Amino acid sequence: MPALTIRPVASHDIAAITRIYTYAVLHGTASFEIEPPDQAEMRRRQDELIDGGYPYLVAEADGVIGYAYAGRYRARLAYHWSVEDSVYIAPEAQRRGVGRLLLTRLIEEAEQRGFRQMIAVIGDSRQLPSIELHRVLGFRHVGTLEAVGFKHGAWLDSVLMQRALGTGAGAAPTSL
Repeated sequence: MPALTIRPVASHDIAAITRIYTYAVLHGTASFEIEPPDQAEMRRRQDELIDGGYPYLVAEADGVIGYAYAGRYRARLAYHWSVEDSVYIAPEAQRRGVGRLLLTRLIEEAEQRGFRQMIAVIGDSRQLPSIELHRVLGFRHVGTLEAVGFKHGAWLDSVLMQRALGTGAGAAPTSL
């Protein structure tokens, strides 16, 4: 694989991001979406995250081969310091350490922005590579929601994992 760069997302990355996500929606269980969103919707989502001050990164090696972002965990104000991570890797680049590099940098970026908890909502308890990736990077299993999604003809679990960021719950957060 050519040299890998992790960098902030740019507007011209949207076509590659849409392609990667479309494959994940149609062929996998990492996302519980059934129909992949089009490029305009993916851009809207990307802009919302960036405008909200959340980190959004891409992995590039002769083009974008993966992306990761942290977004709002829940809408209510008390959740402001908690984020949910998302990591998607192009099928041809999976199991090569790209996800680990993206998630490591995403954790760093989220900490620098003052977030205190990162939550992984992993679609399907059989997503062992994703569960292991999160475990290796300091996430702990906090629960499994059984059979909460139905996709590809099967009921799917959601695995919940959590990792403290920075001082975590050790001190009060900074004001909004």
